[in-house]
Amino acid sequence: MLSTSHLSCNILADLLIAHGVKHVVLSPGSRNTPLIIAISRREDLKCHVVIDERSAAFIALGMSIQSGSPVAIVCTSGTALLNYAPAVAEAYYRHIPLVVISADRPEEWIDQDDSQTLWQQDALAPYVKRSCDICARIDFPNGKWWTERMINDVLLEAVNSRPGPVHINVRLDAPLNTQTDYETRSARVISMVTPPQLLPVADVRNLANTIAAPHRVMIVAGFHEPDYKLNRSMMRLASLPNVVVMTESISNLHAPLFINRIDSTLCRLSETEKDSLRPDTVITLGGAIVSRHIKDWLRNIPKLSHWHIGISHTTIDCFKHLTMRINMDAAPFLSQLASSMSRQKGVSAYSQLWHDASMRASEFHDSYIEKAPWSDIKAMAHIFSNIPRSWNVHLSNGTPVRYAQLMDNMNIHRSECNRGVSGIDGCTSTALGSSAVFKGVTLLISGDMSFQYDISALSSEILSPRFKMIVICNGGGGIFRFIKATSEFPETEKYLAVGTNLPLSDLCKGYGISYFEADSCESLSHSFSQFVSESERPALLAIHTPPKLSADVLKGYFTGILPEQK
Repeated sequence: MLSTSHLSCNILADLLIAHGVKHVVLSPGSRNTPLIIAISRREDLKCHVVIDERSAAFIALGMSIQSGSPVAIVCTSGTALLNYAPAVAEAYYRHIPLVVISADRPEEWIDQDDSQTLWQQDALAPYVKRSCDICARIDFPNGKWWTERMINDVLLEAVNSRPGPVHINVRLDAPLNTQTDYETRSARVISMVTPPQLLPVADVRNLANTIAAPHRVMIVAGFHEPDYKLNRSMMRLASLPNVVVMTESISNLHAPLFINRIDSTLCRLSETEKDSLRPDTVITLGGAIVSRHIKDWLRNIPKLSHWHIGISHTTIDCFKHLTMRINMDAAPFLSQLASSMSRQKGVSAYSQLWHDASMRASEFHDSYIEKAPWSDIKAMAHIFSNIPRSWNVHLSNGTPVRYAQLMDNMNIHRSECNRGVSGIDGCTSTALGSSAVFKGVTLLISGDMSFQYDISALSSEILSPRFKMIVICNGGGGIFRFIKATSEFPETEKYLAVGTNLPLSDLCKGYGISYFEADSCESLSHSFSQFVSESERPALLAIHTPPKLSADVLKGYFTGILPEQK
């Protein structure tokens, strides 16, 4: 095959394919031209061009989240690499295998006032599992062997044990445009076998005995990819009388026995009821938990035992009560635990008491939503009641992901949000990247401030009719009108909520997106059905809600008092 004459780039292309990379997101440049030539000429790699590197990295993140496979991103030298940082940090804390590939100048030209030069090799050091710096010339003894070993090592680390982002910095010397014949798949591939991890039966039985009825057990799941085996094990545990399972919308765990609206349930309980329902042991799995209510409550329970399940590089003690770190995947551990605990015959009413409380909370929720005036929560309730079952849902950070926790998520096919570091940036691009891999429809539900932050995603060639967007236009950062830390200051509207200048109709016209809008329950019902039916072009539904009233209605949801309307 005719390819670049830079051997390191050809080796890298070979090894990307060998290690399971199928999608590569490329951003234009000159220094990365040899990388683009080597990668784009491979039939096994599907390349996507995204000009804005920040958006490109989040698009790749979405692709990797949806596919479960490593996705590569390629940029030129200089500050281009630094634009990857937000998405790479998100990937690091969500355990997503992004392969960051940056072109660089030869080391002797760094700090010499040459254009587009800065120290790149450790620029992402805190947020990557492994990195390597490939020198500009590898035509020295052992140069090819060294390059193959370094790249293999980094790519293995991306998917090993606890997946995560890695960084390959490739120094390239001029000339950049020379070509030569290259025998593809000639690079040496190093593979790795990791045996399955299970606990000895005796250890599982001892753990099961310590939490057998009447011991009260609460399992709380943070964000997680859909996992049938894990879901089945959780269902078995939830059927035990002393175990209650609590999930969030982005846990992607669904069963009638799970309490999937944590905040709705907790906020309806009196302090006396909370005290009577407190667990003896909490078991957590998955990533960061959205619910502030359950974090605040569990942190203040005295003498609480906490087990955390998951392969991690550090000890995670979010509730300040950690007593056991179970360093293995949740699915096999909970399967073993469920098998052992099902043999226990203890009596407990703990699970039933929680489900009674959840039922009362559900009745309150339905009554409150019915009486509530037109507002964010009223609109979100309509959306979640009408999302087609086969759609994937992405939520922006801010109020959308929090509103989602109050809704019934049983019928959502898959729900995602960038909760690794919970940044506002890149929510649209992440959803767009996911839509490029998922064969069905991907729906983004975003706030207007989050959406404005990532407008460059709309210019991507990846945009397709399978991608739909709902933007809640509530005058900027609605969350700042709700949370106690910011809602009470006179500066909130001017400096925090910051009403946005977001011409959605004009943007849609410019980018070829079908546009719909709603500003009432009646118009939403009509527009939503048209929005769902659009199949020729990408679609956007702008929902206009009153800013301050929406915040007051949300506050009233938690206090139980519907605000008076003026």
